[in-house]
This record gives sequence, structure tokens and C-alpha cells, in this order.
Amino acid sequence: MKPKEIPGVPQQKSGGFHDTESKKQFDDPELNKQKFSVLKKRFFSVNQWREYSGAFTADFKLYDSKGKPLDRSPEIDDYIRIDIPGPGEKEAKGYDWVQIVNISSHHTGSLERISITCRPSKIPGNSENNRIAHFYSSKATSTFMISNNGKEIMAAIYGRNESPNFNASFIDKIRNIMVGIGGMMGISKIQWKALSDGLLDF
Repeated sequence: MKPKEIPGVPQQKSGGFHDTESKKQFDDPELNKQKFSVLKKRFFSVNQWREYSGAFTADFKLYDSKGKPLDRSPEIDDYIRIDIPGPGEKEAKGYDWVQIVNISSHHTGSLERISITCRPSKIPGNSENNRIAHFYSSKATSTFMISNNGKEIMAAIYGRNESPNFNASFIDKIRNIMVGIGGMMGISKIQWKALSDGLLDF
């Protein structure tokens, strides 16, 4: 199976990948519009994502470049702290970090598409440690996307170029290999599917 080629999603070059999508159809145009408006509010409420995906899934929190928590819509160069179930990065106090590298919005005719692309990053505000604090290397990306074609709305997460992060301490390197390989084998897709389904659970 090949990765889907989708505008706004980085090209797959090496490592693992996944295409995780959830869809809902609404025959009533007005109801479709209302539901997509709700979805957009949920999509930009990163700190509440766990409320939609469920208690036993990853927790997401938005931070600025200095490592201070944010309570607003995400912007390019913001960071997201991820707390996945199970052991986390020891150097990062149990968390994984990504930085938002792109936010795009595309609206043509009846199609509207919004995406947020993230890449594994260092810990914001920590000048003493420049290592990537994530189980994937900095080549990996995760693109969160919502779209509406007038009849069907979709929430999706697209992972690209996923390979374990070897630039870490010995203990974290072993953890990154285990979690990274598990993710590449599809375990992380269960988490992403919970999020995409949850965002569409009206």
C-alpha cells in the first residue's frame, strides 16, 4: 500500500507512514455547514483533543517557544507537548515534543481544507538540550487535517517519513526504537484513529 498524495502533506521518502481518516456525510447542506463549524473549533482547540479522543489516549498541550503553556489557537512555530500512554522520554520528563511547521487553509468552490503539520522537535525553552525529544527523528511529520466538500466532512492524520530517533541517551534510544517500531507497525494509528473519530463524534 502506498501513501496517499494529498496537497499540504509532505512527500513520503523513507521509513514508515500512515493515512488515518474518519468521515461523516450530511445530506442537508445547512447541517453539513454547522457540523464543520463545530469541527473547526475542535480542530484548533489542541489542549482539548484528549477530551474528544478518550481518557486512555495521548494528551496534547500547546506551548510557545519559551516553553510556556498557551490557551489559544495554534500558530506556526508553536510547540505541542504530547503525553502518550506508557513510558516517555526520560530526558523530556516523560513527554514527546513536536513543533508546528506549517498551517494552511485552502478553499475552492465547495471544498474547504485546513491542515496543521508538525515535526519532532527539541524541548522549547531548554537551551541546555538541543536533542530531539520524540521517539521519531526530525525527518518525520504528522499532518492533522480537516476538510469539507459540501456533503462529507473528514478529520485525518497523515504520518510521513517515520523512523526511530537515535540521537538520544541510551535508555531513551531503546525506548524510541521500541515505540518507533511499534508506531511503524500500526500501533500509533490506533491513537490517531481515536482522535479522528472523536473529533467527528457530534
